[in-house]
Amino acid sequence: MRRPIIAGNWKMHNTTGEARELVELLKPLVGATDVEVVVCPPFTAIAAAANAAAGSNIAVGAQDFFWEDQGAYTGEVSGPMLRDLGCRYVIIGHSERRQYFAETDATVNKKLMAAYRHELIPIVCVGETLGQREAGETLAVIGHQVWEGLKGLAPDQARELVVAYEPVWAIGTGKTATAADAQEVIAFIRETLGSMYGAAAEAVRIQYGGSVKPENITELMAQPDIDGALVGGASLDAVSFAAIVNYGDH
Repeated sequence: MRRPIIAGNWKMHNTTGEARELVELLKPLVGATDVEVVVCPPFTAIAAAANAAAGSNIAVGAQDFFWEDQGAYTGEVSGPMLRDLGCRYVIIGHSERRQYFAETDATVNKKLMAAYRHELIPIVCVGETLGQREAGETLAVIGHQVWEGLKGLAPDQARELVVAYEPVWAIGTGKTATAADAQEVIAFIRETLGSMYGAAAEAVRIQYGGSVKPENITELMAQPDIDGALVGGASLDAVSFAAIVNYGDH
């Protein structure tokens, strides 16, 4: 059985004080869940969130990092730096990184390898734009992102992987893929990973992301290949995020 994983991507929100307060509010609300709970603050708030989460069942991740360990890379943050702050997870290849900061499948793959080098669990994002979906290109686009971004792992490494399917047209728009649409693409992702990594693909946890809310999480989680959610806006509110984490209690 794959353990469900629900991660909150705070994006460019929350100062250190706000991060600490949000984690403190969240801890008692999610303390009894069997779901793996992850919060991903901005770099400046990682230490505060990790300190607040210490001793709880909340893990901390980063929203991005650079693939080199150190060097003359102004403005970048490395894997060892994230580990030093208490990170266990790192998001790689989010569509906003692809859209605004020239992230490519090739750089995603470099970051993937660096994550394993530093024992960070990668949450690798893939997804299609509205234009690509309307042109019937969804599976071709997703297949290319998976093959190019996730290649080169040993099967044991692949088992640790988390993939997030985030249709770009559903992020921050209030639109959500139907549970059936999400399941179709996520099943295709698992099938593609099976072609790459054999039986290890059955252990890969695949999340859905894109306007996930308390109102739609139960239906999404009922799908056979959906193992969790990467949550944006709703993760900034402790009550809403906890309701998503505790979907099984509804």
